[in-house]
Amino acid sequence: MRILHFVTGGFSGATQVAVDLCMAANNTPGMEVMLVLRRKRNTDAQRVQALRDQGLTVQVVSNWLHAMTVWELRKLIRAWKPDVLFAHGFSDHIWGRQAAVAERVPRIFHVEHNAYERYTPRRLRQALALSPWTTAHIGVSEGVRTRLIELGFPADKCMAIPNGIDLRKFPETLLPADWSSREPAILMASRFARQKDHASLVQALQVLRNQGLTPKLYLAGGGSKRLRHKVESLVAKLGLQEQVIFLGNVSDLPQRLAAVQIFVLSTHWEGMPLALVEGMAAACACITSNVLGAKEALVHDVDGLVVPHENVQELAAALQFLLQNPSRAEQLGVAARAKALHAYGREHMWAQYQALLAATT
Repeated sequence: MRILHFVTGGFSGATQVAVDLCMAANNTPGMEVMLVLRRKRNTDAQRVQALRDQGLTVQVVSNWLHAMTVWELRKLIRAWKPDVLFAHGFSDHIWGRQAAVAERVPRIFHVEHNAYERYTPRRLRQALALSPWTTAHIGVSEGVRTRLIELGFPADKCMAIPNGIDLRKFPETLLPADWSSREPAILMASRFARQKDHASLVQALQVLRNQGLTPKLYLAGGGSKRLRHKVESLVAKLGLQEQVIFLGNVSDLPQRLAAVQIFVLSTHWEGMPLALVEGMAAACACITSNVLGAKEALVHDVDGLVVPHENVQELAAALQFLLQNPSRAEQLGVAARAKALHAYGREHMWAQYQALLAATT
């Protein structure tokens, strides 16, 4: 079976999921795989080469004109003749499916990675028009599946397969021997983007300071320089420079997660937040916003805390509770890790994709 994955070359979460699925297929007898990236300004040639060095067949197509993207992808499909094509993310799933339909790929799958995408009426019409030739519309969480149905995609073709992470990066030996060995600090690992709500978290830190609590806040991730500058300006305005540390992109995130007590994902919307799952796998006490795509990962007060969207006071109260109740914070961290190990591993994700391929043969 030949499987082609088409996704943005921006090395987003969607790119990582596509890479993980390609790696899994590459190691499965009877499967061949090709990864096709749509070139973006931040498509890093070294990262592309690193994937090739790991044994993946990787091609890059143009981005400057959608018609050119489709044409170049059609040529690759014509030459390689895949049996299956997975088109990931908006708007790439439109162009990927257009090329696959034109070249008569037998099975075509649309993978939606976010609960709220920038669908204009025209783009939605284009996406829905491809549904008759689409074998299934896959949401990366139940929330995303629900959103696809709300948008008009046929319910009988919509399904959920949660994203997974590489659990090998989070062995038991990574974790400190006891909770008190972890710094009573907060970490948010997330790129600076419109969908992320760094501002509410920084403001919650100010509320904590007024209550006599001054934990460190580590912000890991790249993204928009303009949006990062806005957060830096807010930190300076509130006088929190000594508490907030901007880490940028980090290569040792599992180690950093295991070294702190609290992970926060403050966000406006999500698909299936891998960073939150990584915080869970590292046994952090986790907090997330009550928004579609994120709230499904945690059960409030069972394996984490879910707070109202953009509610600074409630977020501050949740942080205060965890900082002042370390035994309960540890319990939530242990429960979060157990859930991540059981439900959110990369192997679990691949098993569900394999079952889907077997069921649609």
